[in-house]
Amino acid sequence: MSEVEGSDGLDQLTQLRQFTVVVSDTGDIESIKKYKPQDATTNPSLLFAASQMPQYDHLVQDAIAYGKQHGSGLAKAELLDLICDKLAVNFGVEILKFIPGRVSTEVDARLSFDTEGTVQKARFLSKMYHDAGIDQSRILIKVASTWEGIQAAKILEAEGIHVNMTLLFNFAQAAASADAGATLISPFVGRILDWYKTST
Repeated sequence: MSEVEGSDGLDQLTQLRQFTVVVSDTGDIESIKKYKPQDATTNPSLLFAASQMPQYDHLVQDAIAYGKQHGSGLAKAELLDLICDKLAVNFGVEILKFIPGRVSTEVDARLSFDTEGTVQKARFLSKMYHDAGIDQSRILIKVASTWEGIQAAKILEAEGIHVNMTLLFNFAQAAASADAGATLISPFVGRILDWYKTST
C-alpha cells in the first residue's frame, strides 16, 4: 500500500478507508500491524511465505508440536494436514491480536468439490479457534464457491459457522453464495480483470 499523499494531504490508505472497509490479504503480521486493516484474510500460499520468515518460527514450531501431540497414528499426509491446519489457526490467532474485525482461514482447496469434506474441515478449524479462546464471531472460514462448496456454506451458516466464499469468478457464484446465506463473498477481481483484458 503506497503512502503517497493526495491533494487533500491524506495518504492513499486513509483515502481508501473513507469509502470502504480495508481487509489485508497477507500472512505477514508486521504488515498488518503497520497498515491496521479492519479484517484480514490468509491462504495457504501466503501462510507458506510468512512461515519462512524467522519472526514467525514460533508459530511453525507450535504447529509441529501440536501435530506430534495430537497426530499419533495418523498417516504422514494426514499428519501434515493437521500441522498445516494448526499453523493456519496459529497465524489467525496472532493476526486477531492486531485487527478489530475478523480473520478468514481457508479450507484446503483439495476439498473444493467435496461438500462433506469441506463441512468437516470447517468444523475442525472452527473448533481449533474455539480451543485457542477465539470467539466464533471473529472468524470466517473460506470455502470454495463451487456447487459443493456452496452447499457446505449453507450447512455451516445454519450451524453458526460463518463463511467467506472464495474462488469466486462470476455473478452466478455470487448469487448462489448469497442464496446459501454466506456471510461474505470474495470475488477474484484480479483474475476477472485479466480475463476481461484478454477477451476484449
